[in-house]
Amino acid sequence: MDELKKLIEDFGRTFEEFKAENDKRIEAVESKGYAPADLVEKVEAINADLGKISELKTQLETLQTEVARAEFKGGGSAQIDKAKAEYSVAFGKFFRRGIDDGLQDLAVQANLSTLSDPDGGFTVPEEVDAVIDRVAETISAMRRVSTVRKISTDTYKKLVNKGGASSGWVAEKESRSETDTPTLAEIAINTKEIYAMPAATQSLLDDSAINIAQWLADEVSIEFNEEESEAFVSGNGVGEPKGLEAYTAVANASYSWGNVGYIASGAASTFSNADKLIDVQHALKSVYRYGAVWLMNDATFGHIRKFKDGEGNYIWRPGIEAGAPDTLLGKPIEIDDNVADIGAGNYPLWFGNFKRAYMIIDRIGTRVLRDPYTSKPYVKFYTTRRVGGGIVMYEAIKALKVAAS
Repeated sequence: MDELKKLIEDFGRTFEEFKAENDKRIEAVESKGYAPADLVEKVEAINADLGKISELKTQLETLQTEVARAEFKGGGSAQIDKAKAEYSVAFGKFFRRGIDDGLQDLAVQANLSTLSDPDGGFTVPEEVDAVIDRVAETISAMRRVSTVRKISTDTYKKLVNKGGASSGWVAEKESRSETDTPTLAEIAINTKEIYAMPAATQSLLDDSAINIAQWLADEVSIEFNEEESEAFVSGNGVGEPKGLEAYTAVANASYSWGNVGYIASGAASTFSNADKLIDVQHALKSVYRYGAVWLMNDATFGHIRKFKDGEGNYIWRPGIEAGAPDTLLGKPIEIDDNVADIGAGNYPLWFGNFKRAYMIIDRIGTRVLRDPYTSKPYVKFYTTRRVGGGIVMYEAIKALKVAAS
């Protein structure tokens, strides 16, 4: 896309301008003890422009991905595809007029539900679920970087190896000593119910020009995904997914399984150079650093963009090629404004291999209950999903804590 190419060129030019002006600011502080207000203001304005360009670049790249998905759809069983098409038509009748017309049986034929399904309401057609999932991936950085599993039950369980298994080399006829038994831990992630309840007048539902599947997806998707994005970071695990901040954090030197190790910023209320970021990066075992990413909010990113290493090089690098992410110390950056701001006792920055560290569980099927009675003349649609999340590999993630020690 020509627009993306032009944006990338602008990104590169703006980055060079930022470096030049910020270098002037640093030189002024070092020589005079302060920087002129107009120079500080200029640097901050360019810094903000960099953030906007980076965000727009990500949006355009996401749009390209969506176009590709639309053009190359996967195949499936002809019989099931026919049943799904029939289910979509029947769901439309239910949605508009409240006529179920054998909808549950069609859901079973289309592999969307079972006859013994205890939940109320009906499963939305796959095209609606697909729109919600795409919005989820666009909005939630945690969904983009974590492992996502779809299940058909309420709980996902897995065994993880905490370490302890041993091995060794032996000659062909040499005796083999018994190896240590690996230490296993069971991880269980329960799904929690999230809901939205959009409403429409019956006259709107009667309007054949309205694509009701798209209307429902538009109404609930952003609401769902803003809620769950927050929960994946700060959720307490009670009635919602367990977020990163809900786990016990300990100084990395005292790390043990079940806790998250952190590096202290060295100051009571902030951090001011690259040294602590390097410490965080290398607190993570090298086996996890391949595939690791940084997670922070946009304000923290703006703060870090000004940092240099000991040789005077900026530790942040813009992704000035199509598909290339912004990087910090050579690792991709993900922005999630649910992550805490820089402040005393906060955890404003996380670094880890989230694919191995954090798992998100989706119970298959978004369900809808139709309520035409309680808010006449509006028809309410109580729409629910079941989602869970939690850390599954504690040593694959580290944090920076704003603290003196």
